[in-house]
Amino acid sequence: MRLRPVGDGDLRLHHRVVHGYRRAYRMAGDGPALVLIHGIGDSSATWAELIPDLARSHTVIAPDLLGHGASDKPRADYSVAAYANGLRDLLSTLDIEQATLVGHSLGGGVAMQFAYQFPERTERLILVSAGGVGREVNPVLRAVSLPGAHLMLSALRLPGMHFQAGLFAHLMRLLDTDLGQDAPELLTLVDALPDATSRSAFIRTLRAVVDWRGQVVTMLDRCYLTEGMPTMLIWGDRDSVVPVRHAYGAHKAMPGSRLEIFEGAGHFPFHTDPARFLSLVEDFTSTTRPADWSREHWRDLLRSGRPGGARSTTTDRNLREASERSAT
Repeated sequence: MRLRPVGDGDLRLHHRVVHGYRRAYRMAGDGPALVLIHGIGDSSATWAELIPDLARSHTVIAPDLLGHGASDKPRADYSVAAYANGLRDLLSTLDIEQATLVGHSLGGGVAMQFAYQFPERTERLILVSAGGVGREVNPVLRAVSLPGAHLMLSALRLPGMHFQAGLFAHLMRLLDTDLGQDAPELLTLVDALPDATSRSAFIRTLRAVVDWRGQVVTMLDRCYLTEGMPTMLIWGDRDSVVPVRHAYGAHKAMPGSRLEIFEGAGHFPFHTDPARFLSLVEDFTSTTRPADWSREHWRDLLRSGRPGGARSTTTDRNLREASERSAT
């Protein structure tokens, strides 16, 4: 029997124990399932202002990924594939068999991995400033992946350090830099790491996807598998974490995808212009049909290695150019 969702305006955290670990989530509304997946260091709270509106026409599920928010933070596997598995299992306990996935940053990588591992359970993809489509990433994240990151993050909790970091963020905004667009939001992520356990989980998650050279996980080689799956990419043109050129590369690599650029927005376009974001999600989910997955089509795509069931010189070139552009 399907669980009864909480009221549209109710953003309470609920918990389920899966594989021995307590996982937190928010659930609201009724209708087709819409799963909101947050980024690294963040939590389901990042979607709080959007959930009531989305819940008017959807059953919205916003989990705190393992190691984040109010979920447990064990010494465990924090890879993108493990997150996709954990999301599948949480949705199964909630009797959600198929869903549209909305993934931000790391959550976008998780959404893409989920669609790759469980295409039969994925209706649509909405990728917001997603990781996993190129190597480039903010140098600060590369630095935090290095040995000694625990000390670096601990130092930010010392008296006076938060004030100094705030001044730096303010200066970046005054200078109208791309980092200035994202600095206030990024500082809130530091506030979400109050203890050694939280910081350890954050570092383990980061090192699963980033090293000193940049992102280590890419879905570009498998993007052709999204053929037939409605996919929308949403990006800020001033994203200092995952540059907007990744959006263009992913758009070329994903057959039939839709690209929406938020001018003047950074890494959190759904915070910068929530009204537009809501409108895009509602329009996209109401005007596209859920993916019609079949084992035969999936097999043909895998055998061909390209969309359309045949190798294409043009597609080969587009994928190569997208990969090269993302790596520069």
